[in-house]
Amino acid sequence: MANKIILFFTLITYSIIVSQSFMYILALKDVQLNLQAGSYTEIRKLIDTSMRGNFKYVIYAALLFSLLLVILNIKNPGSLVFITASIAFVALVADTLLTVKGNLPINDIINTWSADNIPANWTDYRTKWFRIFQYRQLANITGFVSLLVGAVFGSK
Repeated sequence: MANKIILFFTLITYSIIVSQSFMYILALKDVQLNLQAGSYTEIRKLIDTSMRGNFKYVIYAALLFSLLLVILNIKNPGSLVFITASIAFVALVADTLLTVKGNLPINDIINTWSADNIPANWTDYRTKWFRIFQYRQLANITGFVSLLVGAVFGSK
């Protein structure tokens, strides 16, 4: 029963994380690519402030539940749930590292810009941010799908 509860909470927290990726695929990337420098900078700053304030708790919870799910299933290393939970955990760690080492430093730079002090090469920062985010999307969507496979086909 503990396994099912941890799997449930892992799915919930992971779904919140992967929802960001799907929203960027559906709309947010196109919106930001069509913004002028000042508007892009302002929205990037607002999103960053909000995400740093709230999203970190979702990440911590997802990492914790994901790790617990791997630990609970380690006694059956060949089981589908263990394999898919392990893939999901590794993918989540990769997403987190890409965030911390890639997107957050770019956000820190953008956060120093003011409306009248945006560098001429601001689109280079935006392009780099989206490139790193695409790797994050690949990681967290892969992890989430893996987790779903384990939940649907591996859970007894």
